[in-house]
Amino acid sequence: MYEIQAVVDAYSSACARGERAAMATVVNVCGSAYRRPGARMLITESGRTTGSISGGCLERDVVERAAEVMRSGRPRIVEYDTRGGEDIVWGLGLGCNGVVHVLLESLHESSDGARAMRFIGECLSARRAGVIAVVTGPEDDGCGTRHLGGRFMLDRDLRFCLQSNPDPELMLFVREGARQVLIDECAMTSSYRSGTRQIEVFFDLIVPPPSLVIFGAGPDAIPLVHLARTLGWHVTVVDPRAREAMRERFREADEVILCRAEDLAGCVSLDLNTSAVMMTHHYLDDMVLLQALLPSPVNYLGLLGPKQGTRELLRDVKSNGLEILPSWLGRLHSPIGLDIGAETAEEIALSIIAEIKAVGAGRGGRFLRDRRSAIHQNDAADLTAMRAPIERSSFERESADLLTCHSS
Repeated sequence: MYEIQAVVDAYSSACARGERAAMATVVNVCGSAYRRPGARMLITESGRTTGSISGGCLERDVVERAAEVMRSGRPRIVEYDTRGGEDIVWGLGLGCNGVVHVLLESLHESSDGARAMRFIGECLSARRAGVIAVVTGPEDDGCGTRHLGGRFMLDRDLRFCLQSNPDPELMLFVREGARQVLIDECAMTSSYRSGTRQIEVFFDLIVPPPSLVIFGAGPDAIPLVHLARTLGWHVTVVDPRAREAMRERFREADEVILCRAEDLAGCVSLDLNTSAVMMTHHYLDDMVLLQALLPSPVNYLGLLGPKQGTRELLRDVKSNGLEILPSWLGRLHSPIGLDIGAETAEEIALSIIAEIKAVGAGRGGRFLRDRRSAIHQNDAADLTAMRAPIERSSFERESADLLTCHSS
């Protein structure tokens, strides 16, 4: 299950049992760490946990500290510094060589933390992005006024759904920070200064699970559905043959849509959070689907089959009157998947899922050992390849050349 959805579900279950809960959120990382800002873990008073904030190193200590936060109802920031050897003495033994700041807060009824959990659940249910801004410092302003844990919640249209502090300047600062987070699609921490005051604010992006639409209902689509659902993705299977029996075959999918390729526009929702995979094994269906999917806003379009078959499809699509833009070819992946030597349907599904994940994260799918920058940081090579390609891939060049020759 998608981790944040699992956290929301666990919180709902705790509330139904009448059990208190606390949330641990990674709000800042300096140096190396297993999880990045935005990672969450729910802790109930019985000691149950959902989600993770490290590779298992910090969880025990955080659970113990969460018990006190649940009793007091007061949030706190805990710092874990693993740059020296002290963490081994503490029994943590992280070996990450970094500093991790974790916000611990109670989720008691009427708290801002509880409201934030409801807001996250609403974002996931509506499949809409949102931003949560939380004050992470200082604890007070020196005059007895507490700031830590104060919340601002904004929808993707930058409308406030909650603001703990109605200060117009602070709200403007939060709105601009939320705008940047939505653009960069990445959590961040920023400082707000007004006179002698300086407030640290952590901005977290709430996004629904990625959406995968699979066109084709053959046996080779089953492991692809299974792997995507294991990751918590929202999976839709579209059967262009409109066979009722496919609903039973793909019970694991979130949706099974039976419609002809010609009726795609009225049956399937496609947006920037959607990856589409074509595996119908039927040339005419693929041609109709490709004509509809190339101009769509999907962030990834994968086509099962050899390069030559794809070039023929592109020629036929162009012959039918569709002017193919170079940017569309940049989103088209064929043959589909990363080169991992896949042979079986399960291995091919793994290579497809890995490629979709790499594209969505703006990565090139290379060996981690060959990276020159930090694991969680997009390096120049990945950014060049994924966001602003200077040199087109061989597939793009060859396909564009063929299309140009065909039209001349």
